[in-house]
This record gives sequence, structure tokens and C-alpha cells, in this order.
Amino acid sequence: MNVTLEEIRERTYKPRDAWWTVLLVDPIAARLVRLVAPHRRITPNMLTLFATVIGLAAAGCFAMQSRWWLVAGALLFHLSFVVDCMDGKIARLNGTGSIFGAWFDFVFDRIRVFICALALFGGQYLHTDNIAYLWLLAVVVFLDLFRYLNGSQMAKVRLEMRTKLAEVLPAREPIEAAEPDEVKEKASTKRQVGSFLRRHRIRTHLFSGIEYEMTVFIIAPLTGWLIPVTVAAGILLLIFESWLVSKLWRQTQAFPAKLRAAEAEAAAFTDFTPYEKHPI
Repeated sequence: MNVTLEEIRERTYKPRDAWWTVLLVDPIAARLVRLVAPHRRITPNMLTLFATVIGLAAAGCFAMQSRWWLVAGALLFHLSFVVDCMDGKIARLNGTGSIFGAWFDFVFDRIRVFICALALFGGQYLHTDNIAYLWLLAVVVFLDLFRYLNGSQMAKVRLEMRTKLAEVLPAREPIEAAEPDEVKEKASTKRQVGSFLRRHRIRTHLFSGIEYEMTVFIIAPLTGWLIPVTVAAGILLLIFESWLVSKLWRQTQAFPAKLRAAEAEAAAFTDFTPYEKHPI
């Protein structure tokens, strides 16, 4: 099966993704996917394992501790992430994705992060005897797990709320009403920025788990500023995660009233005549 880059973009790119992935990974991964896609023996799980092997090579470079070994480790870590992004694209392109594959990818991603953190910060501790690196090792592993577990739990809560509303609301075709020109207001700067990001497939959550990992394992080793860059990355991650949690809290607080309104609307809808339910 020969596919074009345009087909790969249309069939495998997510509608919105992390800015690091959109700008620095997808352009490379798409071209590699074009080379790999015709070879059906190369499965998504094989790519996940290959990404893990490259990640282990990055960890080996981190453990060497010298300046250029850290640079090599950073470049290999980025390559491992590129290959890791290929597995999902191959799965969507060839229809070879599976539930087990999703679990496999998640678990091996966490293993790769743990081993790289152990090599990078544990090695720095052995090299400098600075206990701050052991604290960074613990914090990096914790925040990586927290981000992905928290993200999956928030997704479950939102899905549960949407499911409950869907069970209550009457099924009908949506009616789109044109908004009068005089009611329309000029979009705020925030909306303009959000619209710009969406047009370029970049999600507004600008510092997620992906950016955190890339900052810790690529930017920090490349600059040589391991402690300040890692600390700054942790602070940014906590700020954005706190924003997401507060947003979820507001949604859950408003949900009971929204559910009651939906139940009332559904009760009133059942009293309508067939013509009133589906007017011509």
C-alpha cells in the first residue's frame, strides 16, 4: 500500500495535539510512516518496542554524564518519541490498532521515562553527590505518572457526564439559528489566540505531559541546566494541571443543575405532539 503524505496527514493526524508534536514530531513521523506503512509485518507494538529500545539507548547516554553524552541522549530521546508517535499513526492508517496495543504503548512509555529519569538524575547524583538530583528523580517520575493518570480520570468523569446527559435529552435534529449581526461581538484576544491554535491543530493546554517530558529529557540535557530547567518544567506542569482541575471542578459543580434542566426538557418534550417534536 503506497500512500501520499497528504493521505497520512488526513487519516492519522489528531484534530488537536501538543504543540511539540505538531511542530517537531509530526513532520518527521509522517515521512517515516510513509516508508513503513507498506510493510504490514511492522506492527504498532513492534514500533513501541523499537521506541523503547531507542529510549534505553538515550538512558545509556544520560548515564555517561559528560556534556556531549547528554546531548546524544537528548537527541535519542527525541527520536524515540518520534518512533513512539509512529505506532498510533500506523494503527490508524492500517486499521491495526487494539485495546491491548493502547495498554502496551502506555506502559512502555512510562518504563522509558522511568529508566531515562533514573539514568539522568541518578547518574548526576553519583557524579556530583548532590542530593538535589535524587529529589528531582522522585519528582519527575511522580509528575509524569500524575499527569497521565489525572488526564485519564478527568476524561472518564467528562465521559460520564456526557453519557448521563445523552441518556436524558430527547433525540432530535439540531436547529441552527443565524445570529443577528448586531448581536455578534468582536472576538476577544483569548478567542483569537484559541482560534489560531485550533487552525494549526495545537491544543490550548500548552504544557502537558508531552512538553514536560521533552523539557526534562531534551531541553535540560541540551542546555546543561538540569536543575533549573527541570524545576521550571515541574512548575509549569502543575500550573496547567491546576487549571484543568479547577475547570473540571466548575463543570462538576454546574452538572447537577444542567442535568435537572435536561430532565425537565425531556419531560416537556414527551408531552409534545409528533408535529411539535419534528416540525416540517
